[in-house]
Amino acid sequence: MILSMTGYGKASCEYGNKKITVEIKSLNSKQMDASTRIASLYREKDIEIRNLITQKLERGKVDFALYIEDAGSQVVNHINQTVVENYYQQITETAAKLNIPVPENWMELLLRLPDVLKSESTSVDEDEWNTIVETINQAVNQLIKFRAQEGKSLEAMFTSKIERIGSLLKEVDQYEGERLAKIKTRLEENLKAIDEKVNIDRNRLEQELIFYIEKLDVNEEKLRLGNHLNYFLETMRKESAPGKKLGFIAQEMGREINTLGSKSNHSEMQIIVVQMKDELEQIKEQVLNVL
Repeated sequence: MILSMTGYGKASCEYGNKKITVEIKSLNSKQMDASTRIASLYREKDIEIRNLITQKLERGKVDFALYIEDAGSQVVNHINQTVVENYYQQITETAAKLNIPVPENWMELLLRLPDVLKSESTSVDEDEWNTIVETINQAVNQLIKFRAQEGKSLEAMFTSKIERIGSLLKEVDQYEGERLAKIKTRLEENLKAIDEKVNIDRNRLEQELIFYIEKLDVNEEKLRLGNHLNYFLETMRKESAPGKKLGFIAQEMGREINTLGSKSNHSEMQIIVVQMKDELEQIKEQVLNVL
């Protein structure tokens, strides 16, 4: 089963007075391209979070956010009593010495002075971090489920398009005899016109005609294209994370279809080739989104 690289997951948990929310989104990318927005309290865990995301999601353009909702401040302020006492003593001594009145609102004055308030960030203990990791895993698992749902839609679309190309390929057979007959007739008419004016080695001419008609034969292209169609479906259904491989197979399918078109020399076959290209182009667009 294939997985899409498009997905979304969200999970929340509560620890103490904090509500912690994890949100993760992913789009298609050739490799893992993760960007993180993490609350300052947990920013030291950035590398660990990136490793967890890479291990589970493998590939994609991932946008990860971890934030705290309605938790109050992440920073706890403490009054430095020693500093306050020193300020109080110095102010009263200075006021007495200079014979000036002391302030009426001591607390308002003292709290404005430098170093009175000590700011301490709360630390993350092991239990809290384990809770957050579990929440991250829940969000990632939601995203993987989303990817699986999108993958089912992609698989159905690919199957439909591949079967359509296979059906168009079978339609080529009905024009094969007519195509070669027209080519032979056109060559014979042109050669008659030339033969009247120029002496031609008939044996050499027949060899060249056989070689030319063999070059216009499309049986090998049809066979290879049919094999590529089957291999695409087999790879899609049996391999895990086959996105890049499916892209390579689609390229090979395109080469065979192009060669078939260049050799066709038949209007109806050209129409079939254009229809094949249209179906294949839609496959190529969507295969970029396969993990």
